[in-house]
Amino acid sequence: MLQRLLLSIGIVAVCCHCSYSKWLKISNINVRQEPTELGGPKIIIEYDIEDPNISPASPAYVFVRYSKDETNWQLITTDRLQGNGFDIVDKPGHKQIIWWGTDQTSFTDVNQVDIRIRGIQMIRIPAGKFIMRSLPGGGRDESKNIKPSSDLPLFYMAKHETTIAVYTDYLNEVGGEGAGWNQRMTDNNRCGIVRHSNYTYSVEPERENYPITYVSWYDATNFLRWCGLRLPTEAEWEKALRGGLYLDGDEVKKRPNPMPERRFPWGDQSPNADGVFRCNYDGADDGFEYTAPVGSFANFSSPYGICDLAGNVSEWTLDWYSTSYHAGLDGFRMVRGGSWMAVPAACDAITGATQLPLKESSIMGFRGAKGRFTQEARDAALGRTN
Repeated sequence: MLQRLLLSIGIVAVCCHCSYSKWLKISNINVRQEPTELGGPKIIIEYDIEDPNISPASPAYVFVRYSKDETNWQLITTDRLQGNGFDIVDKPGHKQIIWWGTDQTSFTDVNQVDIRIRGIQMIRIPAGKFIMRSLPGGGRDESKNIKPSSDLPLFYMAKHETTIAVYTDYLNEVGGEGAGWNQRMTDNNRCGIVRHSNYTYSVEPERENYPITYVSWYDATNFLRWCGLRLPTEAEWEKALRGGLYLDGDEVKKRPNPMPERRFPWGDQSPNADGVFRCNYDGADDGFEYTAPVGSFANFSSPYGICDLAGNVSEWTLDWYSTSYHAGLDGFRMVRGGSWMAVPAACDAITGATQLPLKESSIMGFRGAKGRFTQEARDAALGRTN
């Protein structure tokens, strides 16, 4: 039996209900290897995930990584897995994963490897149309003649911005020699990750549940590739904020969106209207001088229940921005959502900014998404033209 199994768990409560600073709680892991008559050996991984918030509307995304030397880790791709315990998991309870093809790996015995199972809370965004008012690059992208589609297939988006605790766990697995980390992350007001002499990383006290900052577009995409996700497109991001024409999707059409053109996740009211603070924006009036713990404004989430799409940190998206002026440059990328340094009006559904993908800023973070692209959406996101 596997003796060196490592379980990555953690639940932290914060203000305005509870949010996860680490991974969803996974317990009772059991790993065994069994022979088969024709398919070679298979590894069976069983575990329990009991979070009561897991549902079809708010599922877990579960991924598995393994290593035989505790240094070089690999993601087990979904095409090698069967069962009800990986990828999108929409019910709590006992789960099983069957890992095939292990005879084609660099080990022959399950006792030779460590396995790590992690889960992220996601939100389901049903397929269907929505009203998109923004255009890539604020409508000033001279290189694009493809407008993003306002009819999107089903996708999933992380409920919370990626936290410092989760990103630090990632660094401790892959960040040897400083990959994905920079010195500014030690700023305890705006981030809070310390690198030690042996290239291990730790979180400053009480900073676990704050959003990761000082990450470039490449840092964000590397983290998401590590766990099998990607950045959302601008169209996906805007639909997640506003909601589709029907919040239960165009196939069901039983829940019409009462405000399909809303300016902010909660509606049209300004973030500080009537002395009520609905997100983290410039200044300390909202209770936070810098970033806020993720989920601090959960009462003002999007129609689907996604937190902090307005304010806190601006979020990297997949979309490129490349005008004739930018020819020969590493294409600018779009960030959306405003930040803790933005004026209230700039935390809306339309305002965006362009940034070089190498930019590492205290106002920028990210969250993951999962779902298939239409070819039109892929071309629009990557700046391709006919």
